[in-house]
Amino acid sequence: MDGEIHEECGVFGVYSLENRDVANTVYYGLYALQHRGQESAGIAVAYADKIMYHKGMGLVFDVFADGSLEKLPEGDIAIGHVRYSTTGASQLLNAQPVVFTGKCGKMALAHNGNLINTQQLRNEMIENNAVFQTTIDSEVMAVFINSLSDGDILTGVKRACPKFKGSYALVIMTTDKLIAVRDPYGIRPLCIGATGNDYIVASETCALDAVGANFVRDVKAGEIVVIDSDGVHSHMMDDLPKHSKTCIFEYVYFARHDTFLDGVSVYEARKEAGKLLARYCPVEADLVSGVPDSGNVAARGYAEESGIPFVEALAKNRYVGRTFIQPSQKQRENSLSVKMNALRANIRGKRVILIDDSIVRGTTMRKIVKMLRDAGAKEVHVRVCSPIIKHPCHLGIDIQTYSQLIGAYKDEDAICESLGADSVRYLTVDQLVSTCKGKSNGFCLGCFNGEYPYSLDGYRADKFKLE
Repeated sequence: MDGEIHEECGVFGVYSLENRDVANTVYYGLYALQHRGQESAGIAVAYADKIMYHKGMGLVFDVFADGSLEKLPEGDIAIGHVRYSTTGASQLLNAQPVVFTGKCGKMALAHNGNLINTQQLRNEMIENNAVFQTTIDSEVMAVFINSLSDGDILTGVKRACPKFKGSYALVIMTTDKLIAVRDPYGIRPLCIGATGNDYIVASETCALDAVGANFVRDVKAGEIVVIDSDGVHSHMMDDLPKHSKTCIFEYVYFARHDTFLDGVSVYEARKEAGKLLARYCPVEADLVSGVPDSGNVAARGYAEESGIPFVEALAKNRYVGRTFIQPSQKQRENSLSVKMNALRANIRGKRVILIDDSIVRGTTMRKIVKMLRDAGAKEVHVRVCSPIIKHPCHLGIDIQTYSQLIGAYKDEDAICESLGADSVRYLTVDQLVSTCKGKSNGFCLGCFNGEYPYSLDGYRADKFKLE
């Protein structure tokens, strides 16, 4: 397995019309985005033409538990980032935001996504005597923007973005501006909120709720939003594609279920997915349950549509992080053993329908099915709220090679046998897309059908493509 696992992160930024403890606002925003990254966290604050920051490995609470939050100064602009395994190693050096001094003076950048032409850009800049401190694409973006800026950050962003190939939701901070940028396809989410004297930008609306901000709107695909003392200004990139390609996996798994993405309620989308599974993939059973937490909403939808009662089959330890975003396979497997436990009294002798959002590697579901059987379940029928994941994602999700995907070389029946379940059924691509009611533009479905917004010719990531 390739050790360079790609990222799914959370970004947050605040611009305040008053000088205050903006780091505190970012802290609570990052807390609400903790599900998007659990390896490192960081906050940078602009004050008096300076930028001070603190970054560390671990959860938001752990990183700032030593009084570091209180040591950050009052200011009027701040940005923050939560991260898990990226194009660079899991170490403090690669934690974000990236902070440095350049043509635009002091600046900081936080990035959610993944570029597929990072190496090309890095090599070009090294030839021009650029020096890099990290191995992450976010630093490449920051240095590239600075190199093209002529001392004006907006100029740098406008010139640099057409050169970036891949997914990116950026928050960029100078000592007098907060800038939010979403890639031309809108692959990764980004939204704007406001409260009192503050403007907020965040990966998800749930982070706006956490700091008492009202949702204003989503950042458009290909939009550059500049917030400064003159207000909020929108700039659109040139030559934008006709349709956006939001990553549909955001709705399936990554986003928190109380989030709205591009006008779509993640909760309603997941509930509708469960209803469609009941409609198109029915099976006789005694109870319906979800794999906590992202499978629970769909399980309630299945129960509502089928009339089969929703009963909890698995108890979750709330103090263990998400297994899918642990940095190594061994860590994923070890954390699962303390993450969930079967509720024997609820499932003994029962036929169980188990709803999950997706199956990537299959190792987690295989253990869960065994756990339910060991607890006395008579039958275990697995229903999945997405299609079979057949292809890697090179645009920001932790599935980089075919060797990581059980669906790359197995159909439903073979997957069922591998998991030890009585049956396994998935939604189709069209059924999944139909769950996102109200979104007029398109989705990136590359992990399901191999069709990506960007050509991947020459991209090195897939070392294990099947014959």
